[in-house]
Amino acid sequence: MKRSRINAALREMEQMLREYRISLPPFCSFTPEQWQTLGHEYDEIRECMLGWDITDYGLGDFDRIGFSLITLRNGNRSMPDKYPKVYAEKLLYLREGQYAPNHFHWFKTEDIINRGGGNVLIRVYNARPDEEIDLKTPVTVYTDGKRWQVPAGTRVRLTPGESIHIPQRLYHDFTVEPGTGPVLLGEVSQCNDDNADNRFNPPVGRFPEIEEDELPYRLLCGEYPPAKE
Repeated sequence: MKRSRINAALREMEQMLREYRISLPPFCSFTPEQWQTLGHEYDEIRECMLGWDITDYGLGDFDRIGFSLITLRNGNRSMPDKYPKVYAEKLLYLREGQYAPNHFHWFKTEDIINRGGGNVLIRVYNARPDEEIDLKTPVTVYTDGKRWQVPAGTRVRLTPGESIHIPQRLYHDFTVEPGTGPVLLGEVSQCNDDNADNRFNPPVGRFPEIEEDELPYRLLCGEYPPAKE
């Protein structure tokens, strides 16, 4: 993924957040140059992978498969004494035509909330005992206090203000309902680990391979330099 496309995606999500008057914590505005000067006081951001996350899932087609995220808070399950938070919070941004691939989480449960913009379609499947997609059994869905069942592969529509609960081992993917415009989502969940807690089906990567065609506007959550001693 070209750095220029990442920079454009960052600015586009920032504009959506300004439109909806959502303010970000200071670290989301740190420049690459500032990161070179920061010490261990910001280790939580580095070690819990807080901050910007623009991904094309390693497929090189961001406008079709990919989206933009910010991790605002998180713990670290491999360092629980240092980072005891058991929860995480994200903001997610999808444009029309973008798709977030089908996956489940072994550990994390989450709520996905439509915070504004268009409508998001979240397709759901159960997982079989062998972790493959169950194309037959109905899925129990929890949306804003409502418990109901839908056929396997149903796309659950979330309009602004609506949410869905995603339990462990529930396959789900995301698209924007055509004609409704870009969507800003919120995610509240258990501690997040994007290196080890995503089971994609079919398999894809999680982070982009970056082609440096211009200087970075912001660093992504996996790019922070070591703390300045």
